[in-house]
Amino acid sequence: QVQLVESGGGSVQAGGSLRLSCAASVYTYSSKCMGWFRQAPGKEREGVAVIYTGGGSSYYADSVKGRLTISQDNAKHTVYLQMNSLKPEDTAMYYCAASWGSCTTKGVNYWGQGTQVTVSS
Repeated sequence: QVQLVESGGGSVQAGGSLRLSCAASVYTYSSKCMGWFRQAPGKEREGVAVIYTGGGSSYYADSVKGRLTISQDNAKHTVYLQMNSLKPEDTAMYYCAASWGSCTTKGVNYWGQGTQVTVSS
């Protein structure tokens, strides 16, 4: 059974923090990698942070390095995205995703429904 359920989005002022959660089914959590992607109005979907569920290695887009941290809880089959020092340009719909292949936007096998993050200046 495929399941990816995001939560934790909301509205914050610049400099604030949010933590996104992605609860996965056992099957989905067995994927090669899980990650967070985002899409702002009028822009293409882009990768933000990816974690390899087996080994825990993580990778980040340059624009979020040092501010966003991806982590996992194997017992809960959940992936988190801690977002600190948020900027207005972080405003987007954030999607949790799972892939058994390439850990890129084109390689994703399953997407969550998305959670909105809005950062005001």
